[in-house]
Amino acid sequence: MSGTVGSISIAGSDSEFALLCDVTDDVSTPFLRRYATAASGAVTATDTALDGVTPYAVTGTVGVCTVPDAEPVDVIAHGVQDTGWALADEPGTVSVTLLVYAGTVTVTTGEGTLTVPAGASLSWSAKDEPGAVLSGTLTVDGTAPGASWHVLWTSRP
Repeated sequence: MSGTVGSISIAGSDSEFALLCDVTDDVSTPFLRRYATAASGAVTATDTALDGVTPYAVTGTVGVCTVPDAEPVDVIAHGVQDTGWALADEPGTVSVTLLVYAGTVTVTTGEGTLTVPAGASLSWSAKDEPGAVLSGTLTVDGTAPGASWHVLWTSRP
């Protein structure tokens, strides 16, 4: 195979946003900073309120926003590789993530069966309420030849 290597030019600009905080006298005010990269490579930064439209003027020190001290979440992390997994065997489960590396893995939920291909990931989590846990049917079966996967989950003690 032969050919010419080159580049393409895309008209317009590319934008990314960062959530930052303006800290003055121990008061932290969140705002958005939009970084725009023009086709020429020039980068500009624009600060706005959280609505993304209203201009914002920084008055203090810009930094990463921190979350105030919150009640700690008491969960335990678990994981298995290339092994079947069932929610019924893991009481108190709060969240589950399946990562499929090779082959296919079969997932069964209360809504039916799904074949999950290599490169895919699926996640389930309980409602964001104190003490909430997952319930119902959720199983992972990777008995197909050549399948490789991880099941990662958190549970309450």
